[in-house]
Amino acid sequence: MKIAIGFRLRSGPWGGGNRFAHSLSKYLLSIGHEVVYALGDPDIDIILLTDPRNLSPGVAFGAGQVYRHMAFKNSNVLVVHRVNECDERKGTWGMNAILRIANKCADHTVFVGNWLATIPAWRRHRRKSHSVILNGADEAVFNSNGKSNWDGKSPLRIVTHHWSNHWNKGFEVYKRLDDILDDPSWRKLIAFTYIGNLPAGFKFRNTQVLDPMDGFLLAAEIKRNHAYITGSINEPGGNHQVEAGSCGLPILYRESGCMPEYCEGFGFGFEGAAFEGALNKLFVQYQEISSRMASWNNKSSVMCEAYHALFKNLLENKEDLIFKRRHWARPWFALLNQIPLR
Repeated sequence: MKIAIGFRLRSGPWGGGNRFAHSLSKYLLSIGHEVVYALGDPDIDIILLTDPRNLSPGVAFGAGQVYRHMAFKNSNVLVVHRVNECDERKGTWGMNAILRIANKCADHTVFVGNWLATIPAWRRHRRKSHSVILNGADEAVFNSNGKSNWDGKSPLRIVTHHWSNHWNKGFEVYKRLDDILDDPSWRKLIAFTYIGNLPAGFKFRNTQVLDPMDGFLLAAEIKRNHAYITGSINEPGGNHQVEAGSCGLPILYRESGCMPEYCEGFGFGFEGAAFEGALNKLFVQYQEISSRMASWNNKSSVMCEAYHALFKNLLENKEDLIFKRRHWARPWFALLNQIPLR
C-alpha cells in the first residue's frame, strides 16, 4: 500500500498535526507500507488530506492538488479527508466552508472527535462515508514511566501545554489559576506550570513558563507534575490532553468541544472558567483517579491501527467507492467522468 500524507514533517515542536503525521508515518512504515508526502507518483493508493490550506507551512498539498492528481495521474486513487479544525475553535469565519469544499474530493471523512462530527457545518455532509478516530499519543514517548506521584501533602503540581497562543486555548482559565495563586494559602496547595507560546502581551505572575517542547523533553516535563488542566474552548480533537493522559496525569478539563469524550472518567470537568470545584474533587479523589490512568487508551498505536484498518477496508471496497464517485451527481468530478476506469 502506498499512502500520501498531506503534511510536511517537522522536527521539534510544531503542533498536533505534526505529531499525528509523524506517528502515522512511523506506524505505516513499520508494517511494510510506503509513505510519501507529495502527489508526484501515479501509483499512490490512498491520499490522506490533512489540511486543505496549502499555503500553510506544514501542508504538503491541498484539495486543488488532489483534484489535479485524480484528473491527470490516477483517477482511481482513494481520498481520505481528516478533519481536525472548525470555525468554532477560534471564532473564525470561513474555515468550515473551506473544509466542506475540500471535502468534495474525499471518498471518506475522518473526524477526530464525535463533537466535531455533529457541529452544524457537517450536518448534511455526514451522509457521506465517515468515521471518528480519536487522536492518540506516541506511547514510546508519552508514558507513565518515571511519573511523579503526589504525596497528598506537598503542593499539587499542575501543568498544561500548547503550541498555539490563541486565547481560546484556555487562557481565561490559566489566568484565573494564576490569579488565585496571589493568595499565599493557595500557593501552599498548588503550583502551576505553563509550557508553550503565550498570547502577545500576556504575562503570568505566579506561574512557571517554559518554552515550547516536543518529544521526550516534553514528556519528561509533563511527568514532573501531578495533574493536568486544559481550558480549551471548542477543541475539535486536540493532542495536549492526549499526551498528558498518556503520561498518567489526571485531567481537569473544560466541558467544551471534544474534551468530555476524551477525558471523562480520567479527571473532572468544569464549566466556563470556574475550575475550583473540579480541583477540590481532585484533591479528595486523586489517588483513585491516578490509579485509573493505567487504562487510558488514547494511544498512537490504537489510533494508527484504526487508520490502517480503514485504509484496508476502503481498498477492499474500492470498486464501489469509485462507482459512487463517478455516478453520483457531483459536478466536481465532471472532468474525471471523462477518464475511463483502469
